Amino acid sequence: MTIQEILAGGGGLLLILMTLVQIAPVKINPWSALAKAIGKAINADISKRLDEIEKKLDSHIKTDDQGRADDWRAAILRFNNELLRPIRHTKEEFVEVLGYIDKYEHYCEKNPEYPNSRAEIAIENIREVYKVRLKKRDFLQDEDKKEVATL
Repeated sequence: MTIQEILAGGGGLLLILMTLVQIAPVKINPWSALAKAIGKAINADISKRLDEIEKKLDSHIKTDDQGRADDWRAAILRFNNELLRPIRHTKEEFVEVLGYIDKYEHYCEKNPEYPNSRAEIAIENIREVYKVRLKKRDFLQDEDKKEVATL
């Protein structure tokens, strides 16, 4: 089929109409729509593979976040265990574990399926001990730690 036959058969009119509609300030862009359709057809396989990779990545992120929450919970439980023995701690150590508690509780709020009951009582105890130590101002001091280390 030659260009002359296309133009004579109405194809030329369609070509001119599509170009005019593309240029006109109307929101219909037939060239863009055509290019988008061709692009989707060409990239369908790549798009499918990207979706699969995204699902795997989401799974890895969830596993990593849950592992981090497990680590925070373990640190919280260990710290509470030390308080129950009773091992004294500095104010900085309390501040650090309170930071873990904030992160842990935030994670638990965003992930209600995550088992949280294991640390609730420990968190409550840590906060109570912190309040008492704060009122009494009797945190372990760095000097006290040095004395214990030299014994």
